[in-house]
This record gives sequence, structure tokens and C-alpha cells, in this order.
Amino acid sequence: MSRTASWAGIILMTAAMALPVQANETDRLYDFAGNWSGSGQLVGGDKPEEFRCRLMVDRGSMSKINYSGRCSLVNMNLSVAGTIAYNAAAGQYEAVMSSNAGFTGDAVGRVRGDRIVFDLQERQADKRGNDVQIGAMIELIGQSITVHFQVEFNDSGELMTAEVPFSRR
Repeated sequence: MSRTASWAGIILMTAAMALPVQANETDRLYDFAGNWSGSGQLVGGDKPEEFRCRLMVDRGSMSKINYSGRCSLVNMNLSVAGTIAYNAAAGQYEAVMSSNAGFTGDAVGRVRGDRIVFDLQERQADKRGNDVQIGAMIELIGQSITVHFQVEFNDSGELMTAEVPFSRR
């Protein structure tokens, strides 16, 4: 057998072994497709504020899911949108997010048992020019989704947090 044929055989076997892994990883993401709702409490302001959220997750193309969500607080609405994908070439999950509050972030997912955790962080200035650190952690857990938000105002040290466990509607 020639070297070229040997290498071709190895490449085909490697590709064949990788395909089920990619399909399983993609199927794992597609399991989250659907409509979700959740509620939480924004803590750290003058007083805790209750809020409700909804999240829509759709199957995308090329091993990804697209999501969009909206949370209603007492005096504002927060909307987010993004994509979560399995990058077979890199062997990892990847997420991007943007919001109407000016937050954008991306993260590589860390797999921990039945969880995939994305930690999206950004440092920016608020409307008054104060330095603010914003974070969102998305956890895909078995058949549930939990989102953690955190805003830290670096000049004052004030910290606002929220956790939203989502369930299927």
C-alpha cells in the first residue's frame, strides 16, 4: 500500500470518528430549541426588583443555535440575542451575545458533566463615562438553562446581580 493511500485511509477514519462526535455535540445544542420563560430578582440597587424573562432558542445552520430574549424590569426592558455553536475544528463550544444595553461578549464553553458554561465578560463605560464591568454567564444544564448577570460600577464598587433559571413553556 502506498503512503498516499495510507494517509488517505487515516484521514477518512479520523473524519468518520469525528462525525458522530460533531453530530452528538450539535444534537446536544439542538435539544435546547424551543420557548423558555423565567423570573428572577435584580439585587444591589435601592431595593430588589422582580422581573420576568422569555427566551426563544431556534436551530441554526452549521451546528449552531440562535437565541433571543427579553426581560421586563420595573423601569426598562432588556433584550439579548446571540448564537451558540459547536466548532468541530477547534473541538469546543462557542457563544456570542449582544444586548440593547450595549453589552457584547463572546466566550468558549466549558463542559462540566451535563453542563456547558459560557462566561461572557465586557468592560465599558456607562452613559456618564464611568467604568463598568458587565458579565453574563449562560449555563446549559441537562434540559434547563440558567443565566447569571452581573454589573459592577468600578468607581463606586456597587454591584448588581441577577440569576434567572429558565424552564420550557
